[in-house]
Amino acid sequence: MSKIELLLPAKDLACGITAINHGADAVYTGAPAFGARQAVGNSLQDIEALVKHAHLYGSKVHVTVNTLLYDNELESARKLLWELYNIGVDAVLVQDLGLLTLDIPPIALHASTQCHNHSLERIQFLEKLGFTRAVLAREMDLQTAQQIHKQTDIELEAFVHGALCVCYSGQCYISRMMTGRSGNRGACAQICRTRFDLQDADGKTLIRNKHLLSLKDMCRADHIEEMMNAGICSFKVEGRLKNESYVKNVTAYYRQLIDRILEERPDYQRVGSGTTRFFFTPDLHKTFNRNFTSYFIEGQREKMTSFDTPKAMGQFVGYLRQRGGKYWFEGLGNSQQPIANSQKPKANSQQPISNGDGLCFINEQGELEGFLVNGVEGNRIIPQKPLSKFTKVALYRNIDKQFEKILSGKTAERKIAVDILFEELTDRVRVTMTDEDGCTAIVEDNVALTAAQQPEKMAETLRTALSKLGGTSFEARTVTIPKCTAFLRAGYINELKTKLVEQLTATRLAHFHPKDTPLQYHPEPLFQRADYLRNITNEAHRKVYEDFGAKEIEYGLDKTEDYAGKSLMTCKYCLRYELGWCKKLPPEANSPKDPLYLISGKHRFRLVFDCGRCEMRVSDDETITIL
Repeated sequence: MSKIELLLPAKDLACGITAINHGADAVYTGAPAFGARQAVGNSLQDIEALVKHAHLYGSKVHVTVNTLLYDNELESARKLLWELYNIGVDAVLVQDLGLLTLDIPPIALHASTQCHNHSLERIQFLEKLGFTRAVLAREMDLQTAQQIHKQTDIELEAFVHGALCVCYSGQCYISRMMTGRSGNRGACAQICRTRFDLQDADGKTLIRNKHLLSLKDMCRADHIEEMMNAGICSFKVEGRLKNESYVKNVTAYYRQLIDRILEERPDYQRVGSGTTRFFFTPDLHKTFNRNFTSYFIEGQREKMTSFDTPKAMGQFVGYLRQRGGKYWFEGLGNSQQPIANSQKPKANSQQPISNGDGLCFINEQGELEGFLVNGVEGNRIIPQKPLSKFTKVALYRNIDKQFEKILSGKTAERKIAVDILFEELTDRVRVTMTDEDGCTAIVEDNVALTAAQQPEKMAETLRTALSKLGGTSFEARTVTIPKCTAFLRAGYINELKTKLVEQLTATRLAHFHPKDTPLQYHPEPLFQRADYLRNITNEAHRKVYEDFGAKEIEYGLDKTEDYAGKSLMTCKYCLRYELGWCKKLPPEANSPKDPLYLISGKHRFRLVFDCGRCEMRVSDDETITIL
């Protein structure tokens, strides 16, 4: 039976606990150092607290140590792995392969998507290194994932929701080149979200001041079961910078979606334990998103950018008209298209515009313009500030005041089912609590038993008292009392329950403590050459490729900063396709002549279209070598 994992981000301890309570089978969070989101590291104390909370529910904690490392950082990173192992972390995500040559603990290692896990050959290499799981490149289609699953034994993890990098992860150097902030070192400046001009070979400006590399967000809610069938076992939500509201809403949505699939598929089983009950209806459109794309999952291209803005526009709610300095709202009613439809946003006017809502639109200058609602009178909206001039614009809600109010309260609870057996013996009582995973707690007490005046009533009182487990992580599924003739005080019953809960909690934490995973490192001659795209920045990483046969080894750009003639970005995304100029399609009269250039301030980047691989590359130079 295949185990299925819903994996959520945890910016901090609070977000991690929220994700677990809303049904996450695992969370991933940043270590105190060397995480690919430099701004959101966590203390070892907080990580340990998160581990205990997660393990209580049979869920897991993965920690990111996934930046490239310099030689003087290797020892600190090695010690950090041991500290994480000692507090019971289930797995560590790694980008720098040099760590695998050091004295590291027997902890499960996951190959971060920053390792450029884009092909069967790459995953086979990672398996020989000893990784137990690979986080697949976001660009990978189902057919390739299925091929990898059939030809390897490594676990496959894939993103299903959240923000997208326009470049293959680990292959982007433009941030470091322009700002000194390296994405491979956890400090990406998000150059892909900035504005560019597009010029043709003659220097003519074709498009001015647009977000030409800014992708929509991923949503693969319509493809979860297909991904399971392809061999993917972990379904990952992006968002280690996101807040608790985002975590609540997205976790609840995917938990319910996956559970519906599992109900129909007995060949799959979830990783975690317990039943999660929700006190709200999740809606992916109501949390931060840039509209959605399923992003190559079906092996074909689709329109996937939002040229006007890289910010969250939110849910399309209708139109806004301006007449005489006043504003009138026109709703459209409910739409039934799939959640991940990238062309037509979902409209919903059943929930009216409310005071405090945040609304926005693209104004006549092509800019995103937003405002808060000060008042609503029928279908008239009173904005907090004057708006630019327009006649009619498409209106989006990116702050839903009523929904945020719901999310600020208690939105879910997760309970582990237990069966309780009370036994009255000759000179003592014994209570056994067994949970849904088979973990057991037993409390026996030698106590002088006195006969109850009303045994049947006492048995009912005892049953009711044992059933009340509120305030704990457990809920009684059954309570069995073969015999009850003794009188038992309410306080005494509660003492028994307290001991049972404490013992069962400790038993579960021990039961779900990760087993040692010794590294299986099996070098063999696979390479002749390791180029700069391998991101080698230290001698331990260099040794890995030497172990696997490489004679020619080039250091990565994070070490050399030699950008001349190098690809600064390698993208499956293609600007030519997005603009209708794909060379594989019938030519259009207005299709421009190559080379094309992106202009950002003083920087001029050449675009190279490798149509054989269906890839676009970005270079800082007039010429670029296709590797």
